[in-house]
Amino acid sequence: MYYLKLLNTFLKVNIQMSVAYRADTIVNILLNIMWLGWELLGLSIIFGNTTSLGGWGFGELITLLGVFRLVNTFMIALIWPNTEKFNQSIRDGSMDYTILQPVNSMFLTTFSRISVWRVWDLVLAVVLILTGIHISGDITTPLSIVTFLLLTVSGTIVLYSLWIVLIALTFWFTKFDNNVTILQALLDSGRYPVSVYPVWLRIIITFIIPIAVATTVPLQALRGDLQPARVLMFAVIGVISFLIASQVWKAGLKRYSGASS
Repeated sequence: MYYLKLLNTFLKVNIQMSVAYRADTIVNILLNIMWLGWELLGLSIIFGNTTSLGGWGFGELITLLGVFRLVNTFMIALIWPNTEKFNQSIRDGSMDYTILQPVNSMFLTTFSRISVWRVWDLVLAVVLILTGIHISGDITTPLSIVTFLLLTVSGTIVLYSLWIVLIALTFWFTKFDNNVTILQALLDSGRYPVSVYPVWLRIIITFIIPIAVATTVPLQALRGDLQPARVLMFAVIGVISFLIASQVWKAGLKRYSGASS
């Protein structure tokens, strides 16, 4: 309950900051709709010349785009804003104030900045997912929906854990400012099913920078393509990833010398 209250406070503060720049928020929303239009146009052009892409139909690609936007919203609303703040706090020593707070420092680092206007992206993502399912005609069951939600959360946790590990490296390498550049660059690969990429890239975005675990894998569960054992495996991977990230973060904190050193 304490953390929920703290999160509510962060939301209120960030909402006030967003309201102070209403015009900027409206422009960002309009730009987001424009980019969505370009993405849908691109898919329309592709499927104007073929009936499938990597074994996936038009409706399934719309659903995948929705899942991608769901995960991408999390990254843009939390990860990217807090990456910049964290890197700056390590350089100027202001990380001291975060560590001294009577709250988990990893929690504070994650939620101190929130791009609240990105809630609009969540609405668009859900609309895309529902529209894609309707177009593709895939039969969904309560079990497949629950599995889809479980693996979406698990995949997002995997990406979050990877982010924690990457920024924690800054405790060892102070000027490691580009710690999430690769993650950010590869994120766009989640717009398409992993089957369309060459083997070497599939390995990278599935096991090294696991973008596919957060986008393609949940949708495979929704389609009924995953066996229960694989569903359990991906869910466990999410838990293990978070535990490893937590340990790396704690080790990094021990390395942090503070502003006074």
